[in-house]
Amino acid sequence: MLFYGQKQEPYKNYFPVHNRIFDLGLCAEELAIYLYLVRCEDKKTYSCYPSHSTIGESIGRSANTVQKYVKQLEKKRFITTEPTRIKAKNGRYCNGSLRYTIRPIQDAIDYFDEQQMQRLVQDKIRREREEALRKYDEKRKKTG
Repeated sequence: MLFYGQKQEPYKNYFPVHNRIFDLGLCAEELAIYLYLVRCEDKKTYSCYPSHSTIGESIGRSANTVQKYVKQLEKKRFITTEPTRIKAKNGRYCNGSLRYTIRPIQDAIDYFDEQQMQRLVQDKIRREREEALRKYDEKRKKTG
């Protein structure tokens, strides 16, 4: 137990997370899965291998729900996944757990910023079209 004024050993029993993580539009499930993967990752390879079921048990969601949000984290550039294969006792190969690799947080920040810029451009175009339509309607009312 840690008491006030007591020094904590650096990164023992906890892990650092970038401050912008809360600004990047993650829902609660995405955040929980991402934090779980960061907790599990090998700090040298940035990879880990938990199953969807294991992640789901840890965060209180089903394996299917985890699978859904893992895809979102990939899309948002927080992680990459790749299938693994394991050799069974009988010598045959079968599918293993996914290998999750935590991407540099800057990739996710850049993606989020790009998406925000695209939304701003789309909003500007929409407003310009609405204004042009409003002017057209006013002109028709005057001549009609």
